[in-house]
Amino acid sequence: MSVTRSPRRSRGFTTPRDANENDAAYTGQQSCAVRRSVLLMRLAALQKMKSSISTKLTQLTLRLDELNALLGSQDVTSDMDNYRRLTREHAEITPVVELYRAYRSAEDDFKTAQEMAEDPGSREFAEIEMRETRERLERIESELQKQLLPRDPNDDRNIFLEIRAGTGGEESALFAADLFRMYTRFAERNHWPVEVISQSASDMGGYREIIARITGDGAYSRLKFESGAHRVQRVPDTETQGRIHTSACTVAVLPEADEVQDIVLNPAELKIDTYRASGAGGQHVNKTDSAVRITHLPTGTVVECQDDRSQHKNKARALAVLAARIKDKQVREQQSKMAATRKSLVGSGDRSERIRTYNFPQGRVTDHRINLTLYKIAAVMDGDLYELTDALIAEHHAEQLAQLGEDAAAAA
Repeated sequence: MSVTRSPRRSRGFTTPRDANENDAAYTGQQSCAVRRSVLLMRLAALQKMKSSISTKLTQLTLRLDELNALLGSQDVTSDMDNYRRLTREHAEITPVVELYRAYRSAEDDFKTAQEMAEDPGSREFAEIEMRETRERLERIESELQKQLLPRDPNDDRNIFLEIRAGTGGEESALFAADLFRMYTRFAERNHWPVEVISQSASDMGGYREIIARITGDGAYSRLKFESGAHRVQRVPDTETQGRIHTSACTVAVLPEADEVQDIVLNPAELKIDTYRASGAGGQHVNKTDSAVRITHLPTGTVVECQDDRSQHKNKARALAVLAARIKDKQVREQQSKMAATRKSLVGSGDRSERIRTYNFPQGRVTDHRINLTLYKIAAVMDGDLYELTDALIAEHHAEQLAQLGEDAAAAA
């Protein structure tokens, strides 16, 4: 009987098979070491938050504790203006502090997993835990960066929504009515009350111009990127041969000034005219000078209001709209100066810019600033604007983060 012996394995001799097994074992050990090193390097990068940001987060944490104590005091409601200011600040700070605490907790979890990785018996489990914790840290840090971005002080304000018919005649006025309904339905979805300030109806039930006030938390932050030219492509009701027409309307979203305190209106610079209101409304409306027209002489801005029977209420509404328009003009001038140094895709402030197309035959809505196309025009026109507004806000945040990176690189 023949016996096949394996090659002799002495201390000084290694067979090719032994060499392959040793190489594989070494490669596996090296791979584990590399993975651990990469994880540690990434954690080190995450932990290197700028000292200024870390200091700010610590200060916000202390401020939240202070606000909790102030809001818990018995006499906190004795000054309602101060109470509203404190509650607003509390609502702004709380999400940031909660994220920071979650970040610190995730850091502790990573350190625990790192200690477990030193034990060969739990190393595999520890590496999985380290990888998952690192991903959680990255998500929290990304959200923290967004929370700490420069915040628009107007984001929480109520708004004045102005829609005006443009090119396209009667069809443009009908589209203005469709846009107003779209924004009204969006406001209803967010439980924001809508109040019509003034309107100029067309012969077929559209609007040559309509101005409305929308009240609610975050109204401006959600709708501020809607300002611009909106184009529609469809077969209008006025078309008898089925041809597709192109019309346009302009939309302006203005943040409401706080009780005209943000803008100082000098009475000597205002020309106030009263006249009889036109349109339906009964004998009282048509026979008394309840309508008000206010002209701001330095800027030539004109505001009219005639929707209420009371001249005093119409005057108050007209002053509020005037203050918002002047404030908006100042903001747009500032945005123009910024755009001169850095081109912004979102929020350039140019009202003549075509921002969106509504193509009814194709069922398509396209936002040209971010190249986003949605084939859900019926849902959009019924007020489902969340996908559009979320994408615009995300693009704006990306621009802010890029600018912060450029500023940091320039400072370095």
